[in-house]
Amino acid sequence: MASYKLFVILAIAAIIAPSVLGKDHIVGDETGWTTNFDYQAWAKAKEFRVGDRLKGSHNVIRADGASFKQCMKPSNVEALTSGSDVITLATPGKKWYFCGFPNHCDVGNQKLTITVLAQREVSSPAPSPSDLQSAATARTGSVYFGMMALMVAFLIFLQ
Repeated sequence: MASYKLFVILAIAAIIAPSVLGKDHIVGDETGWTTNFDYQAWAKAKEFRVGDRLKGSHNVIRADGASFKQCMKPSNVEALTSGSDVITLATPGKKWYFCGFPNHCDVGNQKLTITVLAQREVSSPAPSPSDLQSAATARTGSVYFGMMALMVAFLIFLQ
């Protein structure tokens, strides 16, 4: 009986975990991380929050604003070159990324600026009706649903 209860808890956790954790953003969506694509327009349609992850292939350099404008790798930063790098957005604020291959940033416009927002708290006030369809509200609902499901699973386990 105890193994059945443990299975139920693990199954619920496995189903709920992706909705509670940060979101994965494939940079450029179907286009991917390449030259001659408007990553600024792509980013405007997205909401980036602490805990989310940027996924891309190729080569990427984390930069500051000045290095980004010049497409110059800061001396204290290593290029991510595995071709399947994942960047976890750990802090809120403005972030800058560009490709380190020659001419990809300055000529090919392979660069991205995003603003990372703080994590949304579960106990945030109820959204206004106009916000009910927003991605931010959906994320809050997912966190609430996930927490409730985990509490139910825990109560089942205690029986």
